Amino acid sequence: MAIWNLGSINADVVYAVPHIPAPGETISTTGRQMFLGGKGANMSVAAARAAARVHHIGAVGNDGLWAVERLLEYGVDTRNIAVLDTETAQAVIMVDPAGENAILLHPGANAEIPQTTLQNAMAEAQTGDWLVIQNETNLQRTAASLGRKMALRVAYAAAPFDADRVLAVLPYLDFLILNAVEADQLRQATGKTPADLDVADVIVTLGANGADWYGTAGHQHFPAIKVDPVDTTGAGDTFTGYVLAGLDRGMPMAQAIGQAMRAAALMVMRHGTADVIPDLSEVQAFQSRG
Repeated sequence: MAIWNLGSINADVVYAVPHIPAPGETISTTGRQMFLGGKGANMSVAAARAAARVHHIGAVGNDGLWAVERLLEYGVDTRNIAVLDTETAQAVIMVDPAGENAILLHPGANAEIPQTTLQNAMAEAQTGDWLVIQNETNLQRTAASLGRKMALRVAYAAAPFDADRVLAVLPYLDFLILNAVEADQLRQATGKTPADLDVADVIVTLGANGADWYGTAGHQHFPAIKVDPVDTTGAGDTFTGYVLAGLDRGMPMAQAIGQAMRAAALMVMRHGTADVIPDLSEVQAFQSRG
């Protein structure tokens, strides 16, 4: 089948810092790099590198043509990325020596994806394909509703978290993934735990503590793979992309999660975002060593 990803595309500027600055504090950086990023682009690259057929739906400005070319190089179909008369989204990322990060996001073209771009892409989708959405773009509810009507499998990464936007798409979802903080925020907004949600499959990522899956068979915990992290940026997106690619290729959920855990473990040992996401051969080699 195929994965259709309505997702963000960012220019990620990553600064190495001695520590994440406190309010009002000025510090000097110890390094600077620029990468292709955005939750959407990261997920598309991860799914493509996990051997899925991926179509990205999004937008950039004329200053972001390099990002479209990069996605194409990584095996992502870019025909449904609009080029707008605005600037490409940017993320300023600070990473400390322990691998923790803080991110400042300017939405740019991600917030102006034309509805016609979405409709043209969906006209090519087939029953049973995956539609993936997350909160760094516009048109989330429109896409989720359309995906349900077309009998697509609708997946949602609830980040950056916004309770109203999550509640708007919940009725259309087959698969929801969120981290522990977002799961607690959703519980406060709905009064429901992940196990109580009317969604077939819910994954709560727990960082260094692994992940929890809530499905029709109940709850299953997956412990994290122990590694020495240098940068956690993009690890969650890598995990999500690998899970979806595994499901798209017919893997049982537990197997898809296991493979995604290894991809995320490799990812946190690298500096960068989409450009350093491991491919399937690397993940399989890592698994054989484990």
